[in-house]
Parts: sequence; C-alpha cells; structure tokens
Amino acid sequence: MILWVALLMMSQSCLNGAAAENMGLERIETCSTKCSQGLQCKTKPDYLFHPMCQNPPAGLNTSSVFHNISISTVMRCEGKQMCSLRLRIKTRLQLTESIHGVSICTVTAGMMANCRIYSFTKASRARKSGLQVEVENDCTDISLKQHVQVIVKTSPSYCGITWTSTYDAPGCINEDLRRHVPECITGRLSYEVNLEKKELNVSVTDMLEDHNYHLRLCLNNFICAGTGTNTLLKKEAPVKTAILPFSRPLPCLCIEGWSSVIDATRVQVCPFKDRLEELWLGITFDPLEEALSWEPTCPVAAVVALCQKREEGSICVDLPHSSQNVSRKKITFTKVDPHPQLCMKFTAGFKSWIRCPFVDRIFQAWEVAVTRPQEHEEVKVLSQITATLSVGLCAKSAASPVCQTNETHFVHVEKHKSVVLNLTMEELCKVNACLQIKRLDVKYAVTVMHCFAQCDQLPPAISHVTKQATWDLTWILVFAGVCISAIVIVTLVLHVMLTVYWRRKQKENGSYCTSEKQTECVVPTLQTHHARHGGVLIPDSPQCGNMEKANLLSD
Repeated sequence: MILWVALLMMSQSCLNGAAAENMGLERIETCSTKCSQGLQCKTKPDYLFHPMCQNPPAGLNTSSVFHNISISTVMRCEGKQMCSLRLRIKTRLQLTESIHGVSICTVTAGMMANCRIYSFTKASRARKSGLQVEVENDCTDISLKQHVQVIVKTSPSYCGITWTSTYDAPGCINEDLRRHVPECITGRLSYEVNLEKKELNVSVTDMLEDHNYHLRLCLNNFICAGTGTNTLLKKEAPVKTAILPFSRPLPCLCIEGWSSVIDATRVQVCPFKDRLEELWLGITFDPLEEALSWEPTCPVAAVVALCQKREEGSICVDLPHSSQNVSRKKITFTKVDPHPQLCMKFTAGFKSWIRCPFVDRIFQAWEVAVTRPQEHEEVKVLSQITATLSVGLCAKSAASPVCQTNETHFVHVEKHKSVVLNLTMEELCKVNACLQIKRLDVKYAVTVMHCFAQCDQLPPAISHVTKQATWDLTWILVFAGVCISAIVIVTLVLHVMLTVYWRRKQKENGSYCTSEKQTECVVPTLQTHHARHGGVLIPDSPQCGNMEKANLLSD
C-alpha cells in the first residue's frame, strides 16, 4: 500500500512538472508593487549593506515574521515576438508596530545588487498591526536561465530576521518562451529526405520576423561542425525553403538554423539519428604493422570486438579479450591475422552489426592447398609471410559436433614458401576428418577448419591449384597450335614454289629457236602479246634466252 502511494505521488509530481513546463507564463502590461488591501506602500531605493542590525524589540517572534515567500517569472509583452521576463516576489509577513516595511534585494552574478524598500504608512501600520499582510513586486528584470539570490529583511533591519533563497529563471525549453521571447525564437524546421539524390528539402516556419535566416548541415560532436557553406533565407521571401545536399546519412548529421542576430539561439534537427549502421565503415588494415583500426565518424556509445564468422551461418563468435569500449576516439587491434573469417562486431544498445574486412582475401597471409605432384596427393601450407601455425588433426563424431583434436603439430613457414604437412591422405580421408589450423605468432587469430570428407574431389581451399593447372594446360595447347600452324604454312609455301619451278621447266622444253632466227622468234611473240593485252613489254635483250622472262611477265 505504501509503495502504491509513493508511485502515485511520483506520477502526480511528474504530471505537475510537465504541466508547468508546457504552461504559458503570466502576462503583465506594466510592472507594479501591490500591498494588501488597506495597507499603503511606498517604494524607495535601498542598499545591500545596511548599518548594523538592531536587536529585535521584546515580544517580537523572529521565527514567525515571514510566511510563504514565493518567487516566480512573469512576461511583459509589447508585441507578438517582443516579450521580456520579470521576476515576481510575493512576501507574506506578520505585521507589528515595530516593523515599518520590507527590504527586498536581488543579487545576480556579475551585476550590482538591486535593493528596494517597501515602507508602510504609520496609519495603515496601526490598522494592520498583528495581521498577516502581503507585498508583491514584479518590476525586477531577469534574463533567461539567470541565477538570482533573493534577500528579504525587515525595515528597520532586526538581527536574526532575514529570509534568503535562490532562483533559476526558465530557459528557452519553455514552449511559450520559444514563441514570444526574441532570444528564444529559433524557427521551426521541417524536412523531406531524398536518398537517391542525397538531398534534404528544408522548410522554415515561425522564424523571427524582419530578420534573415541561416541554414546549414553540420556534424554534431560537442559543437556542430559545418560540412559546407551556409544557405541564407531572405526575410523578403514568401516561402522559406532550401535544398541541402549531403554525402552520407550519418546519425550525427544535423540541420542547423538560426536568425541573423547576435548570439542567436540555434535549433538543430538530425534526420538520420537512428541510422547507426552508417558508422561501421572506414575499417583500415596496415599489413606491415598487422594493425586493424576503426574511427567513429560520429560520437557513439558502442562496444567493438573481434569475432570469427562461421562458414555455415551468420553466427560470429567473439575472440577472447578483444572487446573495446568506444565513444569518440580511434580504436586499434594490434597483431591481427587477416583471415577472411575474422570480422569486427559492433554492439550499440541491444543490437549488433558484423563487418568482415578481409572477405575479399586481399590481405590473406596463408592458406592450405592439396597438390598431386607424382600421382599422389600432398597437403601444403602456403604463406605470404613468415608465420608459425598450429596444425591439429581432429574428427567429428555423432555424439558431439565439436571436432575432437587427436594430435597437434607446430609448423613454421618462411615468407613466400610452402611446407608439406606430414599427413597422408588415408588419414585425411577418414569420415569427418578435419584439420584445425591457427596462427600463433599474432595476438588475434581465428581457428580455421579444413575438412576432407570427399577425397575424390579437391577441397574448396585448393581451387587455386586446379585453376593453375588449367592455365598451364591451356598454354601448352596454344603453343602446340602455333607450331602446327607454322608447319602447315611452310608446307604450302614449298608446294607453291615447286609448282612454279615445274612450270618453268615445261615452258623451257617447249620453246625451241634457231640461232639464225633469234630476232624473229622474240619480236613476233612480243607483238602478239601487245595486241592481246594492250600492254607494252620490252625484253632485256633480243636473245632467245630471254623468251622465258617475257612469258612470265605477260602471264
């Protein structure tokens, strides 16, 4: 029962606080000083440091003079957006003949004290003596979020009769102030997101009248650092809109707007505040230092760990002692084996994201391969760096899915070298036989499983060996084809040359000419060809021995 009452009181208190937060402040037209009916008050300046206090007269109860002194804020407005704050102090006291008035002082940091005396006339004091009276004043200016000390004393000042309290003026979180106090008017931002064009269409309403307005995109990290130029919305424009381009939808990317006044209050809206997945980019790896690093683009409370992703599913098992808390600073994991199964796990709240930077195998340092050099298979470890590995032979059973290691060997591999494992294919071809391999000369490494359940096929881990053999066979076939083509071409050329040679021989045997008629034998032949082809052919000499050349050219 007591618990229920306590909860009810807490909920009621929260509701009252929320109502006070959203309630509008009381408006006043002019500041004034009010006293209880029948009590005449006069106001005059006072000083914070009075002369020495007097001893209270006999019969004056010092503990019961002041009752329920309250401090509040009111608002004085000269227009819709021309309001200022005033401090209202309401004092209730037990009036006696020895109390002639009340002194109220307000003290703020860096400012002189503001003190005033509210004195009562002698006749009104006599009428109200022994009664509880009230004095109210709301003429003290106060700034937003200002811390004020209020001191109330009697006049004359009696020792031991002083009331002191502090008060914090409201800030711009009050909705009423955001609409009517110039220092709090920031404008209202609304937006539409176009992810395809990477643009934000921003509209501004309820901005400060008769003033230009600034818009920009910024990354919010303690302060909002701008990502580009500002966009100025002119006060004359009937519609206040702007298009702001962005590169990435980061959760700390915000739209910031403010009026063109000195020390203007700024408003921020962050359209992508829930898109934490955009932060898990920018993972870098230094192959010389074997360092894996990531730096958050935005402040985020997250835990980053290294994990090993299983081949059979999306489960990623954390590596021991690899978790780091991150907020703003860069994190680095040193001495990391860049294996495709090694990933980074980012956890924020109750959600996790997995990123695997080595899945493309660009930085893979070592691998297992099966070769067949002489009609028998060998298991090799190929390494691009100098590394030390543990190699264990294990087997899975129906009783336990975990591979039980029977024996473990340590293998040292030099840079750009390979080591043949002292294992026979008969051992590896057993049912559910596997190799468990882990790199030992680093701080963070995964345990890789290579199984050889089907020995008639090469395992996926050595597909590059098969590809290399295929390429070698292809080059042999290309070379053989080139050689055969060359032989065929040479044979054809020789055949053509022999054919021409035999034709020449036949023409020499059929062209007989006597020595007396050598000239007649040559010239008619040339004339005949000239008439037939319409060309001009001049023999080298009028000898019958040139008849062979004339025939070849005319053909």
